[in-house]
This record gives sequence, structure tokens and C-alpha cells, in this order.
Amino acid sequence: MNELYQFSTMTVLLLLLAFYGGTYLLTLKIRKKKEDTDAFMVSNHRVGFGIGSASMTATWIWAASFYAAATSGYTYGVSGPLHYGLWGALMILFIYPFGRRFRKLAPNAHTLGELIHARHGSSSQLILAFSNVLGSVISLMVNFTAAGALVSVLSPLSFQAGVIIAGLGVLGYTLWSGFRASVLTDFAQLVALMAIAIVIIPAVLFAMGGPSEMVAGLDNLTAEQANLFSMEAILNQGAPFFVAVLAYAIGNQTISQRLFAVNEEHIKPTFITATVGYGAIVIGLGMIGLMALTLGVEPLNGDMNNLIPQMVSSYLPPVFIALFFILVIGSLSSTADSDLSALSAIMMADVYGKNIAKDKADPARMLFIGRLTMIVATVVGIVFASFSLDILVMLVFVGALWGAIVFPVIASCFWNRVTNAAFTISVIVAMLLFCVARFELVTMSGVTGLAFELLASIGGGVIIGLMAFGFFGRTVGTITGILAFLAMVTLATGFLRDYTVLLSSLTAYGASTLVCTVISLLGQQRFDFSTIKEKVSDYDDHLDQDVTPEGALTGGLASQK
Repeated sequence: MNELYQFSTMTVLLLLLAFYGGTYLLTLKIRKKKEDTDAFMVSNHRVGFGIGSASMTATWIWAASFYAAATSGYTYGVSGPLHYGLWGALMILFIYPFGRRFRKLAPNAHTLGELIHARHGSSSQLILAFSNVLGSVISLMVNFTAAGALVSVLSPLSFQAGVIIAGLGVLGYTLWSGFRASVLTDFAQLVALMAIAIVIIPAVLFAMGGPSEMVAGLDNLTAEQANLFSMEAILNQGAPFFVAVLAYAIGNQTISQRLFAVNEEHIKPTFITATVGYGAIVIGLGMIGLMALTLGVEPLNGDMNNLIPQMVSSYLPPVFIALFFILVIGSLSSTADSDLSALSAIMMADVYGKNIAKDKADPARMLFIGRLTMIVATVVGIVFASFSLDILVMLVFVGALWGAIVFPVIASCFWNRVTNAAFTISVIVAMLLFCVARFELVTMSGVTGLAFELLASIGGGVIIGLMAFGFFGRTVGTITGILAFLAMVTLATGFLRDYTVLLSSLTAYGASTLVCTVISLLGQQRFDFSTIKEKVSDYDDHLDQDVTPEGALTGGLASQK
């Protein structure tokens, strides 16, 4: 197993042309001579159940899902794919209970930032917008980098050529219709993803000898890798992923954009279906890493990202490798077009609409800004992806920022005492303390270590409490949160400081919650939530439209109600 199978340059170019050309032709069916801003950002809030759940699933399955899920299976054994796929799926599910509140407060919003602007003003809104811009740009870089790596290992083409082709291909079909193009192509891409995944995963399994061979190979695993409840896997992957569930659910504009786009009556089934779909596909992909582990396969050149291409290339014929190529290109493209749509909506609504035009936005200018944002973001993504930069540090900061805003955002939408100062100061303090813990700027021992473990314990209680509150209400949420805090204090003291990633992430939650609560209680402000609906509105006069698979694929997107 010395090298990966390579296609000819012409074959790869034809595969890319077929994918991006077909996707572009699909979007021509919904193209309008005169696009309106609300359709460009959220499809007029009328995305149907089928296409909505497909779009959510396809968006969340990005290039990293393939490689990270397989790496998880290879590193942690039988529990690895479950930890990656299950907690990732819950990120989708846990936006639902809070999403219903967001939609009730601001039914015509395009971004979560617009709601926060109506609640607090510019500073809190721009913190949320900044975190989303940074997160989406990094996501673009990751997906373009994955495209470059895939093209370079499976063809004679260079890494940079793959990056440029993917960037221009995604921009080409997203630029005109924005979010409408993204959700429509997501539906088609998910159908292809599921069909190919259903074929490739069993094909690899049987090519390596079938289930019996895999079971026999379990003897090669360590005790921790063979344990479904491995503490090593839980503490190093499961727990940090679980902590990230609410952070990504609340902080990621690609999710909240779909929340505001889906027809309100379809929110619950849409998010539940996407949760199940994502979990099933990603856990299945993670099993390829487990298969490699049971066979004793060593990643080519020591690079875990080569694991899936290596397994597919070694055990399957060229036609399956071509299907795998389309599978990865489709997954990274579905996320990249969502990032472009999210970035354009943030610049259109949060930056221009609320802070520059002061709610007197010119729809034509908004569309220009949205499309210009897509072009600039694509260029930035291509340039930085071409440098093959290590983006781990940036991802760490984005995750921390999203974790720090979770409680302030949720509390702002349920508690009328939260102030703009409470929101802003709590996020800043939480970020500073996160950096201290994450990069060990002080020694985590003695009183200092104990103080951070206490903050982290508060963070653990907040996470569990908020999750319970979302589904079962205030009383259950409060009781569950207190019990979780007490359990954390008992178990974490003198122990959690050894797990820096988990400690720092929980500290961000705990610090932001504590500071936000204290400052809010000291203030006398009471907010009238009914005013939000008046401050957040559509930018165009238009007819209500439904986006359903049938309507979209027949060129409709406009079945009048």
C-alpha cells in the first residue's frame, strides 16, 4: 500500500466539470431576472421540510467530517465514530428548542445578529457577526484545502489547481441566487452523498474480507480502543465535542440561517430529520477508520487525512474511487456554498442593513454587497487555502468565542434583565479567561487551578441546564443544571486541570454565565420583547413562497400560498 490510485488529468477535469457544471445548470432553473434580498438571504422564510432537512444535513457534512470521523475511529476504536457523529448530530438538534423562541421573537429575521441588534444594539450584534465571519472564512479555507488535497493525491494536478477549481466552481453556482441556490443544490448533493456512501462503506468492508474479518481484527485493538465506554475517548474527544454542541448550534450562521429560512411549521421535523441523517452518514464514514485500525493499516506518510482515500484506493476499483471523489467534492461544496450564503447575509443584514443604512437599506445595494462579499470571501479562501496554513489556532478561538456567547445569547432571548453591557463584558471576560486556560498562561495548580475548575464546573452545569431547559422548561433546567454543577465540583476538583481543552472550553461557558448574570442583576433595565418584531422586518415587498423539493426541482421555488 505504497501509493494512492491516480486518475489522469483529463478524467479529474471531466469529473469536476460534470459536478460543478451540473450543479450550475440546476441553479439556472431557479434564477430570476430580478432577485430580491429576502429570497437571496433566506428564501422568503418559506423553505419546505424536505429541502430544508436535506440542506441542513448536507451543510453540516463537510470535508472535515470525512477525515475527522475516520481519524476518530482509527485513534479511539469502536467508540470513536460514535463520539464524532453523535455529538455532531446533537449540534443540529439543540438549536431547535431555542430556534423556536428566536423565530417567535423575530419571524422576519435573516440572521441571529439582527435579533441581537434589536435586543441590545450594535456592540453585541457585531461580536456575534465577527465570530460568524471568522468561522465561515475558516470553514471556506478548510473545504478548499480539502479539495486541493484530494485533487493532488488522486491526479497529477497540483494542490493549488484543486483549490482554485473548487473555489470558482462553488462561487459560480451560488453567486446569482445566493441562499436559494445553496439549499436547492444541497438537496441534490445530499441525495448523491447518501447514495454513494451507502455503496462505498459496505464495498470497503466486503473488499477487506467482510464483517468476519473485521471482528477478527478487533484483537489488534488496545483495551481502551475495544471499550465502547473508553474514558480516554470520552475525556479527549467525547466531552470536548459535547461541550461544543451548544456553541456551534447557537454560534454558527449556516445553521441559524436555515432556522430563519424554514417554514415555521416545519422547524421541528426539519431539525430532527437532519440530526438523524447527519449522525447516520458520519458514523458510517467513521467506520472506515475503524476498519483500517482492525486491519493494522498505517496512514500513508503518517497523515491521517490520507486514511479514507487510502482505504478506498487500496480496496476498490476505479469506478468506486470516482464515486468517492464526487462524494468528497459534493460534501465540501455543500458546506462552502452555505458559508458564502452566511457571509453574504451577515454583511447584507448585520453590517450594512443595521449599522450602515440604519434600517433604511436599499435592496439593490444589499444584493450588490451580498454578491461582492461572496467574491471577496472566495478569493480570501482560495489564497489562504493555497498557503496550506495551520488553522488550528484560529479554530480554537472561534470555538471559544461561540462558547462564550451561548449563555448571553440565550439569556437575552428569555430574560428581560440582560443588558448590552452584560452581554459584551461577559463575552470579553470569558475569552480572556479561555486564553489563559487554553494556552496555560498561568500554572494550573493550587488556588489558581481550583478557581478555573470551579468556573469550568459552572460551565458544565450551564451546558446541561440549558439543554434541559430547552426541551423541558425552566424548573427542570435549573434543577438539572445545579445537579450537574455539584457533580462537576465533586469529580473535577484536582482532576480537570490535566485536560486543557476541556477545562478551557468549560471555563468560557462558566465565566460568561457568571459575569452576564451578575451585571444583569445589578442593573434596573427591563426589556419589552414585543418590540423586537417591529425592529426586524423583511427588506422587500414580495409574495410568500414555499421551497419544496418538488417546487425547487421544477424551477418553482414560488408556489403561492
